[in-house]
Amino acid sequence: MQSKEKNYINAAWLIVIGLMFFRIFYSGLFLLVPDETNYWQWSRHLAWGYHDNSPLIGWAIRLSTELFGQNERAVRLPSVLSMGIASIYMVAMARRWFGARAAFHTALLTQGILELNVGGLLATTDALQSAGWAGAAFHVAKAYENDTWNEWLLGGFWFGFGMLAKFTMVIFLPGAYLFGLVLPEYRDRLLRIRPYAGLMLGFLMFLPVIYWNAENGWNSVRHVAHIGGANTGFELHLKYLGDYLASQVGLLSPIVFVLVLYACYYAVRNIRKNPIYLYMFLCSFVMFAGFAVLSLHKRVYGNWPGACYLTAFVLAAALYAGKGSGGSDDNVPVLYRKAWPWAIGTSYILTAILLLHVAVPILPISKKLDRVAREVTGWKMIGQKVDGMMKQMPNPEKTFLFGKRYQIASELAFYTPGQPDTVSINRWSRPNVYDYWCKDEDYIGFDAIGITSHSDDHQKTLNQVFDRVEPPVEVNVFRDPFYSDKKEPARTFYIYRAFGFKGGLRWVPPDTSDVRSGTQSI
Repeated sequence: MQSKEKNYINAAWLIVIGLMFFRIFYSGLFLLVPDETNYWQWSRHLAWGYHDNSPLIGWAIRLSTELFGQNERAVRLPSVLSMGIASIYMVAMARRWFGARAAFHTALLTQGILELNVGGLLATTDALQSAGWAGAAFHVAKAYENDTWNEWLLGGFWFGFGMLAKFTMVIFLPGAYLFGLVLPEYRDRLLRIRPYAGLMLGFLMFLPVIYWNAENGWNSVRHVAHIGGANTGFELHLKYLGDYLASQVGLLSPIVFVLVLYACYYAVRNIRKNPIYLYMFLCSFVMFAGFAVLSLHKRVYGNWPGACYLTAFVLAAALYAGKGSGGSDDNVPVLYRKAWPWAIGTSYILTAILLLHVAVPILPISKKLDRVAREVTGWKMIGQKVDGMMKQMPNPEKTFLFGKRYQIASELAFYTPGQPDTVSINRWSRPNVYDYWCKDEDYIGFDAIGITSHSDDHQKTLNQVFDRVEPPVEVNVFRDPFYSDKKEPARTFYIYRAFGFKGGLRWVPPDTSDVRSGTQSI
């Protein structure tokens, strides 16, 4: 390897590994957000499947916390490492097909993008799926080239890993298969047993999840059908498409989003120049387009298509710095090259501002609009206050903690001293994992301390499941505790003392037409 190429590769690895270690350090500096504590609860109730999604995040958190303790950094470690794996594979893709300079710019771009930094810090399913998507994309591409058992099986392994991380990994298959179908020089690969052996390996890894669903009324399938709009009548509109596109622009940064779109366009126009263009385009476009179509019917959350950008980022970097005279393709517009440093710079600036704001509130925005303030503030204080109220109950040994939302119940479980079991009263909200863990008969006659975000919950709802509910204690949570008398609260919680639980934890379907009710066929 020439000295210049070696320097590019060394710099790429330094960026990826260095920032992964930074994330390991930074991940312990702020409190867990509600979704993270929910997945941590999964790790305390190990199962082959869960209501909301694939189980890998729960298994990984269990292993990490067993090794490193019950703390924020240990809960987030699987995500940090998984995004590191995804980053390594992106650099490897760029290096193999576009050269050392493209590998360096792939590392430089990806480590600054807000979406990958959020996914690489928070304990959610996205980072684990990204590792599976990037690994599968790399090895399946090599398998198409070399047609070796090793590469097809490794591709199948990472596909199975991604399926265990998040159901949407299945969308990887159409793009990967379509590539071989479209190009005659690779079509014969699909007539052999090797790719299907890899696919079978992936599905065998996913088999425990299928078993769990079969044993539990296919409830995960029902949940996915519901969030996909199965309960609403079929109609197409533009109501959510703008929100979908805006969320992607925000998570990638406007300049990066435009450059990625152009890179995909360029790849389609130049398939004959390099077949890998088509492969990486398809591994990105199918998921992005699929969620765009879904947004014509149902709201789509910004993180859902996150994994699809991994190969598109490689394309974007390759277009700027890939093989060709001067290091990049001679046909690339000058404006693209001039925009590249701005894309890198704005990505790092936006990400740095957000990460700093998580630790120290620096953005002058209303607390009601500040999601960081709402999600990471005050949980330790709430846990300590609830613990004190629990000890003052007439019979603390027969008193349980609850949230009227599973997110609050999970935060209580993590941040209340002793990390006790908690209950989510789902009766009026929607089914979730607590329906599998908590049974009425285990709590009948118990008293409770509970938290809601509305002051009239005892009148509308809690009196239905308890003999008596006292008026709530209002607790304001401030982002700036030293100036709490001068600042607006980030959130307001209401803590209830409730006596004589009568039953009614599980979700009650509003009507039998709801696909989640179990009365509808899948």
